[in-house]
Amino acid sequence: MLNKSKVMASYIVCSVLWVTLTDALLNVLPVSRGVYVALSAAKGTIFILLSVVFLYQLLKKREQLEKAEENEQQLLTLINSMPDFVCFKDSEGRWLRVNDFGRRLYHLEHIDYVGKTDRELGELVPFFKAAFEQCIESDREAWESGTLTRREESFETLEGELKTFDVIKVPLFEENGARKGLLTIGRDITQQKLTEELLLKKEKLSVLGELAAGIAHEIRNPLTSMKGFMQMMQETREVNEDHVRIMLSELGRVNQIVSELLVLAKPQSHDYRLFLLGEAISYVISLIGHEATLNNVSISVHNNAPKACVYGDQNQIVQVLLNVMKNAIEAMPDGGSLYVRVSEAEGLIRLDIVDTGIGISKERLQKIGEPFFTLKEKGMGLGLTTSMKIVQEHKGIMQIESEVGKGTVVHLTFPSGYAFADANGRQKVPS
Repeated sequence: MLNKSKVMASYIVCSVLWVTLTDALLNVLPVSRGVYVALSAAKGTIFILLSVVFLYQLLKKREQLEKAEENEQQLLTLINSMPDFVCFKDSEGRWLRVNDFGRRLYHLEHIDYVGKTDRELGELVPFFKAAFEQCIESDREAWESGTLTRREESFETLEGELKTFDVIKVPLFEENGARKGLLTIGRDITQQKLTEELLLKKEKLSVLGELAAGIAHEIRNPLTSMKGFMQMMQETREVNEDHVRIMLSELGRVNQIVSELLVLAKPQSHDYRLFLLGEAISYVISLIGHEATLNNVSISVHNNAPKACVYGDQNQIVQVLLNVMKNAIEAMPDGGSLYVRVSEAEGLIRLDIVDTGIGISKERLQKIGEPFFTLKEKGMGLGLTTSMKIVQEHKGIMQIESEVGKGTVVHLTFPSGYAFADANGRQKVPS
């Protein structure tokens, strides 16, 4: 953009040269008086026309400049009124313009920031030196990606408040690919983060409350029975063997609830080793065989991978199989069939436990595995929750499919024990 004084000086010089040169030319030409007057008039007319064109272009240019300045002022007003941090930098990371929010944020109201880099501003405002260093790193990431980047940046203000910003950086390039500039927009999400933390704490407290209520309900029932028998024994001053047996049973129930809660609450130390899945299945069937016979349930095992090994705690896997198979038997009060199928392929062991029981509705199936949700009248609702946790700890997957009136299928998938054991540096292959 030309300077006004230079434009005026150029116009005056050109005018003087025009008048001087044209007058000198007319004086040396051998023309009559009438021709001289005509040429002088033409000279003046041309000068006027050129001046008019020049003035028109100046006025047009000025109008364009005023329009541009007006648009720029409107844009600046809009940017300065934004409650977000907005900053423009050149290709070398030097600050060109920042809105009022940004100047207040970094306390740059009385500092000439134009043309300075983040590192130089960090020297001028030492309190924000770490924050400016953080900006340098995020600028580098934006230039390297060559496209819009987004990240969260946090720093402490002079007032002692920890601010968190959702920062968007847009690198701008020339047509030839050279760097042009960098636009940074940062939105203050401090309150949003605090709200999210409060909601998370509230959710945790809500879950804790539900868990406490469930524990209290499950433990209160056996305690109530025990209290009644104890009061009866105190009044009669007699020890009834049946009452003692029931109380011991109820104490065992309380102990089972606490044990299962401990499994859910924290990781236990286990002896992980290779074991044959078929042996674990045979052991569980031997435990539930009598119960299955009493309930008129036939058990069939189809083991297509008799050498399939799982790497883990055999006792825990037995607990999972026992929970699932006992649930299957209890789901067939009028008798039925229980099928156990084992296969191995592509480094995965698949175990399907299928029953022909009453099935589970879609609504209840969605809640299976939630603590204290049970389909049994005397159940605790922790069996499948514990089982799912054990399967996950063994890097496995547990899925349940069911249809009312047709039965339930429990799919268990484990990684092949040999590869898993090798990855953990153990190769205790069972004989």
